[in-house]
Order: sequence, then C-alpha cells, then structure tokens
Amino acid sequence: MKYDVAIIGGGPVGNYLANLLASEFKVAVVEAKNSFGGKACTGILGAENYEKLNLPKEAIVNKLRGAVFYSRIQSFEIERPASQAYVVDRKILERKLAENAIKKGAEYYMGTRFLEFKNGKAIVQRFNERFEIEADFYVGADGVGSKVAQEIGAKTDAEFLSGYEVEVVGDFKKTDFVEIWVNKEINNEFFMWLAPIDESTARLGTFGTYDALLRFVRLRLLKETNIVEIKTGNVGLGVRKPWVRGNVALVGDAALQIKPLTAGGIVYGMLCAHALRYSIRRGNLNVYEDLCKDIKKQITFGLRIRRLFKALNQDQIEKFFEIFSSKEAKEVIESYADFDDHKKTITALVKNPKLLARGLRVFPMLLRYLV
Repeated sequence: MKYDVAIIGGGPVGNYLANLLASEFKVAVVEAKNSFGGKACTGILGAENYEKLNLPKEAIVNKLRGAVFYSRIQSFEIERPASQAYVVDRKILERKLAENAIKKGAEYYMGTRFLEFKNGKAIVQRFNERFEIEADFYVGADGVGSKVAQEIGAKTDAEFLSGYEVEVVGDFKKTDFVEIWVNKEINNEFFMWLAPIDESTARLGTFGTYDALLRFVRLRLLKETNIVEIKTGNVGLGVRKPWVRGNVALVGDAALQIKPLTAGGIVYGMLCAHALRYSIRRGNLNVYEDLCKDIKKQITFGLRIRRLFKALNQDQIEKFFEIFSSKEAKEVIESYADFDDHKKTITALVKNPKLLARGLRVFPMLLRYLV
C-alpha cells in the first residue's frame, strides 16, 4: 500500500494533521488502539486557539471563564467576562477529527501497531497479520513513548510523570471556574485541579501518584465511592530531538510538544501540525523545526518555571500566593493572562517592579530561573 503520508498515531494531533493533509495528499493513519479516547486527559483547551484551529464544537462539554487558586491556607480568583477555556470530551474530539479526515479521503488502520521501519517502509501488525505501508513521508504522532522516535534515534532529556484523573459525582456550584490547588503536603510533584463538567460532575486530576489524587479528593470533601471513572496516562516534560530525520517527522507528544507548566500538549501539537503541513507541501521537512521555534521557546521557558516550582517549599509558595492575590498582581494577570502563552503572563508579572521586588524577597534566586 502506497501513500503520500503515513501518520503513526491517531490521537488528537495525529487526527488533526490527517485533516490538514487529506484534501491534498493520500493519507494513512495507523492507530494501535481499537477505539478513540481512553487516556487521562482533562481536556482543558484555550478557547481562542480552539476556535482558530476550527476544532469540533460537539466535543465541548463546558466553558470556563475563570480560575480559583488554592494553596494550603489561602486562595484567590482570576476571572474574565467571556469564556477563556473549554473542557472537551477527548473521545469525541478524536472521533470527530478522524471522521472528518476520512470524509476528506484519509484511510485509517485501527487496532494496528507500528513495529519498525524496514527498507523505507513501515512494518505494522493488526492482530496476527503483519504488513507493510509505504509512504513518501512518515509522521510519528504516537505519544510520549513514541516507537517512531526510537526508530529514528531521537534523544530524550525529560522528566516523566504518571498522570491520574477521575470523574466524580458531587455538588459543584461554580461550573464556569476551574480550581487549581498547589499544596506540596498533598502532592509534592505537581499541582492538582478540578474541572467541572456540570453542576453534578467534575474531573479531578494530578501527576505523581494515585494516592496523591485520592488525598486531593478527600481534601475537596468528595467521596472516593462517588468516583465513576478512572483514567491514567504518562507525560514527558522536556526535550526530544531531532524532530526530523530523513523523511520522518515527529509531532505532538511524540516530539514532547507539551507545556511544562500544565502538561497539556494538544494545542502545541496542533500548531506544529500546521508547520508540518507547510513542510510536507514543499517536500522539505527540514524547515519544520524552525517553523515551530515559538513553541520551542515556550517549552524552554516552561521548563525553567517547572524547575522553580520544584525548588520552592510550601512556605515560599504561600508567600507567592500573597503576592499573586494582591490587587496589583491580579490586574496584571487578568490583563495579560493567555491560556496557551504562559511566557506572556509571567513576563508581564516580572516586568512590574513592585511585584518583582516582592518575589525576590521570597526567593532571592528567582531571576536565575526566569531569565
């Protein structure tokens, strides 16, 4: 079977890329799972980019216009009049993108594992049958543990974390606010979050251990016996390179195009999918990485903030909460906050002399992590 492009991995980014390419090229998508969805993914995507990327409205299950931040002993709110982020159903998102790609001509091989490249062809297996798929270009969109990345000899320098998410039944009044909890006594590895779906259901998640997530469930005064769904997954926060070798490219989680602050990767991966389409159109994958330089800068900056988070103790976090909850800081955050551009928000805070001076008193080494 001969194609112009073979995409290994039918997650949100792989399916999105198939949508971008299928009208112009003969596209194959090879997906190891038998159905879409299943991975732990709260699915909070910035509203502005969701609209710009023209993602399916059917996948949106809730809209968020603000956030409540909790530490061990204090809290503050950030809000805007309009929706800033959407909570989406990942299964519906992946399925709709795949359906649209198929309507444009893409061919899908579900339940089919990629094994290796041999003589310029992809060797895949479905049940007990092995067969070859040949393409001019191959794209690894097969997640953090990318087999395609291994095959091209990509090197990885990253922190790998296990993610856990539950859907729980409860009473959630502020359905248009996400909750962010930062308490290292509950979870030293990462923050915790609660994203309402409606007034009676929410998604709670974190990275680290399942026990840490259950501690958060109890802290939030929710019952473990009210959990109706559990999902798990892994994330890699760091750098994987190269993204291109020969006629093979990596995109999405396979290239670690992941926000180090929140571990979200869908939007970064889809933005880079546009750069990859441009490169494929021109028959030159070598321009792909350069076209994603802004995403690379965001990741590099996010990794510095991740290191800062790991260096702080809870008492220091409490003092930073005092700064962020001040009227001056909230005005900056509400003016500059961008769901997918963390560098923009943090840079605006640092450029405020009073806020920077207060931050340096809490953590004198602050600038070493920020610049």
